[in-house]
Amino acid sequence: MAVINAWMPLLVLFTSLFAAPAIFMLSEERWVARTAINMTAAVIKLALVAGMVLGVYLGVHYEYRFTVVPGVAFILRADALGVMFAGLSSLLWLFTTIYAVGYLEGSPNRSRFFGFFSLCVSATLGIAFAGNLFTFVLFYELLTLSTYPLVVHRGTDRALAAGRRYLQYTLSGGVVLLLGVVMLHATAGDTVFGERIARSGLSSGNEPLLIGIFVLLIAGLGVKAAMVPLHGWLPQAMVAPAPVSALLHAVAVVKAGAFGIVRVVYDVYGIDLAYRLGLLDALAIAASLTILYGSVRALSQTEIKRRLAFSTVSQVSYIMLGIAMFHPMGAVAGLAHLIHQGLMKITLFFCAGNYAETLGVHHVAELDGIGRRMPATSIAFTVAAFSMIGVPPAAGFISKWYLGMGAVGSGMHWIIAVLVASSLLNAAYFLPLVYRIWFGTHQGEWPCEQEMGFLETSAWLLWPPVATAVFSLAAGLMAGLRFSPVHWAELIAFREYLP
Repeated sequence: MAVINAWMPLLVLFTSLFAAPAIFMLSEERWVARTAINMTAAVIKLALVAGMVLGVYLGVHYEYRFTVVPGVAFILRADALGVMFAGLSSLLWLFTTIYAVGYLEGSPNRSRFFGFFSLCVSATLGIAFAGNLFTFVLFYELLTLSTYPLVVHRGTDRALAAGRRYLQYTLSGGVVLLLGVVMLHATAGDTVFGERIARSGLSSGNEPLLIGIFVLLIAGLGVKAAMVPLHGWLPQAMVAPAPVSALLHAVAVVKAGAFGIVRVVYDVYGIDLAYRLGLLDALAIAASLTILYGSVRALSQTEIKRRLAFSTVSQVSYIMLGIAMFHPMGAVAGLAHLIHQGLMKITLFFCAGNYAETLGVHHVAELDGIGRRMPATSIAFTVAAFSMIGVPPAAGFISKWYLGMGAVGSGMHWIIAVLVASSLLNAAYFLPLVYRIWFGTHQGEWPCEQEMGFLETSAWLLWPPVATAVFSLAAGLMAGLRFSPVHWAELIAFREYLP
């Protein structure tokens, strides 16, 4: 059994790594075979990760490692934080796979798309299960390289320009991250997650150096996390197909950056050392500025996906704000929002993709009356939008409630003003969309209407956003139950604050 447990993280990665070359070799006409490989890999991966979640809860140890060179190891390990991120990625990847099959039907280069799609999920799960900074950086850069072909998939001038911007930002961020990792390795050796700097005694007398390394690590990770002013690639990347947009915002790239910041604060430095060095206050201020900036920019966006993109810039920084409060309630909020934001944002992008593919609707002004033509999609969009605003009892309300408690408990009362302002701004850029959807009057023909029979759109496109909207609502309604995102976040957060 111990051997099986050691190999489990690797088996999760192999489900996608083995699928990728098989998909690359398929011709475009092999729709059934490609779909079967995609779906089988996604279901197996989800089942394996679900088993590991239960195992970690029961105290089972999952770790695979080998020495690369003396002093540097490749480590895959499943801890509570890792399986939390892996669980989100596996669940949403299944829905994204279903959605992408329908979205790309009849389009060229599908085998190339799904091949890189599989490599992308492998990189994301590698980030989730990375047991040290060396392994994390390997998969973090693999994620950059595997998502670039997805961003430029359409091959238009606009897509290629967005891809160049994406690489400029993410590769530059990767260089900065690598510099911080090398400096930390030179100072503390192989940085295994959980073996914190504070426990090694290196923090005494090395405070300026550790502060400088922390800045490098957060700056490198902040590019993918879309923290201001490192967010410029994200709105441009919205030229990519809707499944890729959902991937970037809810499952992989943006979330990988936020997850990496959580790892640095909790498992590299440790929350106590980060607090003593004054790093948490700076992180909270940076997160707050990003939250407000993203919301203000979202107000002026007339294209639906760009409005959602700036919303992501804002919403992801709730994660960093929560962990920067130096209070367990704030930590619970930030960690739970890792899941909540993914469920809400993937729903919104799925719905935006449905509007675009079925009716040719891309801009806010074109949404008038669309709820009567596409009611199920529009209900899902409305549920996710209200959750983003923080309307109870949806998941977004739970995140903001815990953030408020953390702000009061930590004495950082100014964060309450940030939360109130952010919520008002959320309402200001989401409610006009909801109003147009349900109360606007459509005039004339839709820009490009596709007939779908008795369903409002293809079943492949319809059921994923309906399912994720239900999950986002359930995450709020069932927040007090075992295995809810909040419960799992409490397991991680309160452990960090134990003496």
